Amino acid sequence: MKKFGWTSAAAESGKAKAAEAAGRPEQAAGRRGKAGRSIPLLAACAAALLLTGCHGPMAIDTFSVPEELDSSAKIEISFWAKNDTNKTQTRIYADAIDSFEKLYPNISVNLRLYTNYGDIYNDVITNIATGTTPNVCITYPDHIATYKTGANVVAPLDELIADEKYGLGGSELAFDGPSASEVIPQFLEEGKIDGVTYAIPFMRSTEACYVNKSFVEKLGYELPDVLTWDFIWEVSEAAMEKDADGNFLVNGQNVLIPFIYKSTDNMMIQMLKQLGADYSTDEGEILLFNDTTKQLLKEIGKHAQSRAFSTFAVAGYPANFLNAGQCIFAVDSTAGATWMGSDAPLVDISESKLVQFETAVRMVPQADPQAPQMISQGPSVCIFNKPDSQEVLASWLFAQYLMTDDVQIAYSSTEGYVPVTSRARENESYQDYLARAGEDNREHYSVKIEAARLMLDNVENTFVTPVFNGSASLRDAAGHLIEDTVKSARRKKAVDEAYFSALFADTEKLYRLDQISSSSGGKKELGPLPLTSAVLLGALALIWLLIGCYMLIGIMKKRRD
Repeated sequence: MKKFGWTSAAAESGKAKAAEAAGRPEQAAGRRGKAGRSIPLLAACAAALLLTGCHGPMAIDTFSVPEELDSSAKIEISFWAKNDTNKTQTRIYADAIDSFEKLYPNISVNLRLYTNYGDIYNDVITNIATGTTPNVCITYPDHIATYKTGANVVAPLDELIADEKYGLGGSELAFDGPSASEVIPQFLEEGKIDGVTYAIPFMRSTEACYVNKSFVEKLGYELPDVLTWDFIWEVSEAAMEKDADGNFLVNGQNVLIPFIYKSTDNMMIQMLKQLGADYSTDEGEILLFNDTTKQLLKEIGKHAQSRAFSTFAVAGYPANFLNAGQCIFAVDSTAGATWMGSDAPLVDISESKLVQFETAVRMVPQADPQAPQMISQGPSVCIFNKPDSQEVLASWLFAQYLMTDDVQIAYSSTEGYVPVTSRARENESYQDYLARAGEDNREHYSVKIEAARLMLDNVENTFVTPVFNGSASLRDAAGHLIEDTVKSARRKKAVDEAYFSALFADTEKLYRLDQISSSSGGKKELGPLPLTSAVLLGALALIWLLIGCYMLIGIMKKRRD
């Protein structure tokens, strides 16, 4: 059985030698002929693969909007989406696809689900290398900045958005979609990279601090409307007091981590933003490694050493500790609200471990309660360019359909997400959903709706980080600084000047931040190459090495003959 071209060629060469040894030179010549013909073909295939293997396929023409959608052409598009094993979300995707296909019978949509955005990112990068990207993808602008380093890989959307027929609110749409003015401006702006729109928003969320209010009050504190870092640290340290048996006084258990943060990249980014400290420039200059960062890490390390603070990567999922009465302040996305609280519909621990308490939802801790800063996050949708402009147009129509009221309202009600259009927010159905908070512990779970309201009420207080090729690596580096500091502090390592000098240097190297282009120029950083792409490139290198060896052996053999 043939598996790879080079295996076949080698096999034919081996058979030629065996035939020659057996005294069948004519058969040997035939074998050599087959092997010889395999080499040019193999070289051509390898060359084609090499052209597509280095973070970019062979160039596709710049997309331009066709005059009409060809309704007679059968078009098949792929849609890659993220789903946290939430069956309701899966059903919403399926219903949206079914409704869309009824409106456009000539377009079929194939859904592929992932459990996290990192896997989508890695698979897209790998498929860019082989020219097999999906058509529509739920992703983040940081990731798109890397995707678009390939020539015309990601379709720019400004022309599509403005098109009179097929743009937002266009005259030829088969559905009632939002106009450009009905998309929340801040969210639409998030999809711009270098002044060009490459993504439209799908859902938006922020981070929230889910609080065991009962424990806060038991410790003698009154929970403020806006949390500060000083308040969080003080209460967390106060909660560490134990009785003679080694149990914590506040919960009567031998396990307690008062403060757990899930996404440490967001933690560092928001802390720096709240203090007006540097992180990066829009042009991609890396400013993360500064004195303010160092001071923040020292404070974090102090509370990690006392065990009053930990992270998701070190301790585990914050909701599980919160719901078991083993955490007081759990920071996670508003999209994770259905896991938070004694009555949460998606509790991940056994009922016997649940502890009853009053759950409060607050903004993430602030440096200045009068000028709150909280990150805006949530999935966006991008479209990949293809040689067939009809295929791209069909992809755009489906991406637009995801912004219709029915899809927006249905999906936002599954988690603490909020719709990205004003028309969906003002829709009577959505307003009724919000008004029914606490009516049940499923669709109208009070904590979930409180988390959504937190985002709805603070759009003006949200921010996004600059997006550029390599910004995803910078975000990972920001989180790594906290994770490494927490681990080191827990191990009683000295978190001092020497430690930070080494940490900053190692982090810069680990995430290749010295390779990211900046305002002063520099090499473009494409992010860590996915394993599959690395394997592909390694295999290609081996192929060329074997080809070279084979040809060299042939030349030497001819000279001996």
